[in-house]
Amino acid sequence: MSTSVLSHAEGAPASAPEDAVRVAALEAAIDLYRHRAFHEVSIGDVAAAAGLEHDDVAARFPSLDELLPATIGVWHGRRNTALQSVATDHGAVAYLRAVVIANVAEPALMRLMMGAASIAATPGHAIAPVLQHQWVQFHALIQRALVHDVGIGREPSTMEPVWGAEQLIAVYEGLQVQALLRPNMDLLTSYDRAVSRLREGWASEYTPSVWEI
Repeated sequence: MSTSVLSHAEGAPASAPEDAVRVAALEAAIDLYRHRAFHEVSIGDVAAAAGLEHDDVAARFPSLDELLPATIGVWHGRRNTALQSVATDHGAVAYLRAVVIANVAEPALMRLMMGAASIAATPGHAIAPVLQHQWVQFHALIQRALVHDVGIGREPSTMEPVWGAEQLIAVYEGLQVQALLRPNMDLLTSYDRAVSRLREGWASEYTPSVWEI
């Protein structure tokens, strides 16, 4: 097996192994976010859930501005680590499909990330650059996987990976948002259908559209 195409992705673990308080706080935050909206979780809640002193947790995470991106980094990174071999062995499309399957089984991480997206898009917010960086890294991860796919002939050379990554993530994230807001939607079937259509387009040369409205 070749080296994982996701091996440079940022992710878990985000804390030093010896910092037991930080590790326990992040694990408690993940568990709380599984059941509650992120804006309803306080540093005190995390400390209580972890069985830690409030001041010890607050020393590492003074506010949710520090806790939220750290939690996403660890949680999302852990999922990437578990699934990274899929990208190498089966490609970017299959990797995101595996992520979709994981999200269907446990939607809490995607729910947290979609909630954080509103903060990331807020001009001037203190943690917007940190959260935006995580999204940029995710695009880079998918782009690397598509470069690998084109290189071995898994995807057509007519697909430019930088744009292919943008399109594939748009399908993945767009459908994921719909599924969060339309609980009866079959997310996996919708992903398979949309990606099938997308790859048909990748197989032909791109011709800029001329819109006449």
